[in-house]
Amino acid sequence: MNKELYFNIKDKYPNVRIIAVSKYTSDENIKELFSLGHKEFAENKVQDLLRKKEELSKEISWHFIGNLQKNKINHLIKTKPILWQSCTSFALAHEVDKRLDYKLDCLLQINSSCEDSKSGISTQQALDEYLKIQNECSNLNLIGIMCIGAIDEKYTQKSFEDCYKIYEEVKKYGAKICSMGMSSDYELAIKCGSNMIRLGSILFK
Repeated sequence: MNKELYFNIKDKYPNVRIIAVSKYTSDENIKELFSLGHKEFAENKVQDLLRKKEELSKEISWHFIGNLQKNKINHLIKTKPILWQSCTSFALAHEVDKRLDYKLDCLLQINSSCEDSKSGISTQQALDEYLKIQNECSNLNLIGIMCIGAIDEKYTQKSFEDCYKIYEEVKKYGAKICSMGMSSDYELAIKCGSNMIRLGSILFK
C-alpha cells in the first residue's frame, strides 16, 4: 500500500474527500488503510460490498460506485451504503426508491464524456433528470453528481468541466458533492472543481 502517496494527497487537498476503491485489493490492504484512520471505501459489485461489509470493521463507511442491475437492487438496499454514487437514470432511481425503507444518499452519474462505453445521463438531460429524481423519489436523498473522465486525454478536461457546470447548476438544489477523478486523472479533476475523488490502483500498489 502506498502510504506516502495517500498522506501526500490528504495534505495537498484537505478539502477533497478520498474514497478508496477496494475492488481489486486484499482485505489486508483495506485493514491497513483503515488502521491509518481512513474510513471511506467503495465497491463496484454488490456481492463484494455485501461480503466486505459483513466481514470487515463495522466502522467502515461503504460507497457503491458500480452499475446497478435491477436484480441486485434488494441486495444493495440490504448493505445500506452511506452513498450510492452511480444512479444513472430516473428509471433506475424510481426502482430503488420504491423498495427503500430508509433514506439513501445518492449521486446522479453524468456521462459527460459522451462515450458509449460509459453509463450515465447526458449533460443535456442532467438537470431535468436531477430535479425529477429529487421531486419524485422521496426515499433517495440526491446530494450531487458523479462522472468518469473521458478515456481520450484530449477530452478528459472538457468532460470534467462539463460535469462541473452541471454541479454548479444543481448546487442551488442542495447538491454538495462533485465526485470526479480516479487514479489516472484525479489531479486534473480537482483542478476542474472535484471535491471527491475515487482512488484504487495508485493507493493499493
